[in-house]
Amino acid sequence: MELEVDQAKLNFETHGNPKNAPLVLWHGAGCTLRMWDNVISGLANKFYVVTFDIRGAGKSLNFDDNEDVFSFEKYSEDLNHLLRHLKIGKFNLWSMAWGTRAALAYSSLNSDKILSAVFSDASIAYADVEAQRKGLKKAMARQESMGIKKFELPKGWNEHINKKNAGLSLTAAAKFNLDQAVSSISYPFLVMTGDHDPNLTSSKDIVSQSASGNLKILDNVGHGSVLQRPDLVLENFLSWHNLQIKEI
Repeated sequence: MELEVDQAKLNFETHGNPKNAPLVLWHGAGCTLRMWDNVISGLANKFYVVTFDIRGAGKSLNFDDNEDVFSFEKYSEDLNHLLRHLKIGKFNLWSMAWGTRAALAYSSLNSDKILSAVFSDASIAYADVEAQRKGLKKAMARQESMGIKKFELPKGWNEHINKKNAGLSLTAAAKFNLDQAVSSISYPFLVMTGDHDPNLTSSKDIVSQSASGNLKILDNVGHGSVLQRPDLVLENFLSWHNLQIKEI
C-alpha cells in the first residue's frame, strides 16, 4: 500500500486484526520492510503489525530535492502521517540496528505515543561495520557447528527503487543527538543483542542509562539478528511482551 505525504510516497503494509494492539516495525540500515517477513506470521496473531519503508528507501519515494529531509525528524513526521491514516494512537515498537537509532529519535520527539519497545542490535555509539561483519562470521560458524539451520533471507530485504536516496536516507543518524533520547525513556523496553555483535557494548550502556530497560543477550548471534535468527528473536520478543502483560 502507498500513502502520499509531504513530497514523498510511503510504502507500507499491515498484518493482523486492526483490533489487536498496534506494533510498528522499523527496519535497519540498507534494509526494507521485507526484512521482517520471517517474523510477521508469528506476530500477526497477537498484534496489528505495521511495516513501512522510510522515505527514500525500499519502495518509498522522496520527491524533495532538499537533502535535509533525510532526517529522523522528517521520518518521524512521515510515520505520524501514516499512524493518523491508520487511526493508530499509541503503539508498541520493534526496531533493528540503525532502525533503533531512528526509533529512539522518534520516541524522544513523540514520547506520548510509545507503549513499549524492543530494540534489536541497539547502539548509539560509533558503528564499527567491520567488527560487525567479523562477529557475524564467527556467529554463523558457531551456529553451523551446532547444527542450527541457516535461514533464507527474505526476498527484497535490501532492494531499493532509488539507490541514491536509499544511501542518503542513512545520513540521518549523524544529524541527531541521541544521548538525551535514551535518558528520557519512561516506557518499558527491551534491548536484545547478540553476544557476537559489537553493538552489545552500547546496548548495555543504553540499558544502564534508563530505569525502565532490560537486556537480553542472544547466544551465538551476530549483527542483523532479525535476518539471521528470526526464530530466536521472535521467541524472545513474544516472551518479553507476555511478561509485560502479566506485570500490568
